Amino acid sequence: MGLFFSKLSRLLVNLLGVLVNLVEKSDIVITKLSNVKVGEISTECSLDIDGNKQLFKDALFFDLEHYIYKKPICIGVFGCCVYDEISKELKVTQYMAENKKDAIEILSLAKNYFEEMKMKHNKNYIVTFSGNNDFTVINYLLKAHKTDFLLEGYFDEIDLQKCYEKAEGTCIGLKALEKKFEIDRESELISGSNLAKTFGKIVKDDDYINRMPQEKKDKILLYNQQDVVSLFYIYIDWYNRINLKTEELTAQQ
Repeated sequence: MGLFFSKLSRLLVNLLGVLVNLVEKSDIVITKLSNVKVGEISTECSLDIDGNKQLFKDALFFDLEHYIYKKPICIGVFGCCVYDEISKELKVTQYMAENKKDAIEILSLAKNYFEEMKMKHNKNYIVTFSGNNDFTVINYLLKAHKTDFLLEGYFDEIDLQKCYEKAEGTCIGLKALEKKFEIDRESELISGSNLAKTFGKIVKDDDYINRMPQEKKDKILLYNQQDVVSLFYIYIDWYNRINLKTEELTAQQ
């Protein structure tokens, strides 16, 4: 079968796919809800987990931007998307910190989101890229703030970096994997150190978010959104790009 998405079609999806882009600024956190159109998809080349190529329908695609100084300080941006089979869209939910107090509020929002996705929408899997880092941060903060929830073990975990390493025998970064899958980003690349510096300023200065240009906030949110959207595209196009399929991949329990 031919490539699931051509390079041009992926670019068009990135440019035209966001049908709804709702950003709400409150006294608590910035909340952004987006619908990204993906159209008809085939499961033929989707990643096979325990003989099932349709687990993406029951999965969350998850990524955090966070700030660590000796220990996890806060979640700067929480990003997650799910595939809506009826509308053929990705439903993206993002929360962005405005100040230090948001460290607790984002944890509460994340807890509510995860519980709703599992109990109301029957999502049982969480797809990440090098997810151990994000899990370590969010679980540390959940424990530190005595939130009655732990992400660890709540979903079966599928780490695409580990899947790639198992299939190809070498490690790879997300941006390099995007190139392998011919995924074109609309957003500018932002280094982890620059993001950390930004969130460091946010937690140290409650008024910094108000001085931050709107364009910078939009870039950070778009960067995170495209991380989670890329995870979905990589997942469903896996065997068009990854040749070695000698070992069965298994979701971590």
